Amino acid sequence: MQSIVLKQLGQIHAPRTEPIDDNWGNTISTIELDGSLFTAESVQGLTDYSHLLVVYYLDKVPDEKVLWFAGHPRGNKEWPKVGIFAQRKKDRPNKIGVSICELLEVDGLTLKVRALDAIDGTPILDIKPHVKEFNPEAGKVRQPEWMTELMKDYYA
Repeated sequence: MQSIVLKQLGQIHAPRTEPIDDNWGNTISTIELDGSLFTAESVQGLTDYSHLLVVYYLDKVPDEKVLWFAGHPRGNKEWPKVGIFAQRKKDRPNKIGVSICELLEVDGLTLKVRALDAIDGTPILDIKPHVKEFNPEAGKVRQPEWMTELMKDYYA
């Protein structure tokens, strides 16, 4: 397999400095894009969207914490042991996080967002407008009960 090199496009400034699960719903953060790479034209038209899909690098995850096989989500033995690709754990093989957050404001290359589940200093890899047609119909989405239980306070 070949190596892939990604460029950091900016970083997140957030009040949260620890990757603690839950209660991300009212977290207000900013995404600061790198002014040496971008101009304001890069975000032109973004304010027409209510939400963003943000891709970021989980740089604070130690290599020894990465899960390559199966484990209990959040270490909870009451939930089934599932593979890394059957959960949304931050300790992922490529340390890539993906989140949908609400876009509150665009000021030059600074984007103010709500409910972005990333901590202060997290590197940004990509930003896309969230487009509803990319989601399957909500009624057709199937997930295990333990995931519903795990997520109940995530955006509280």
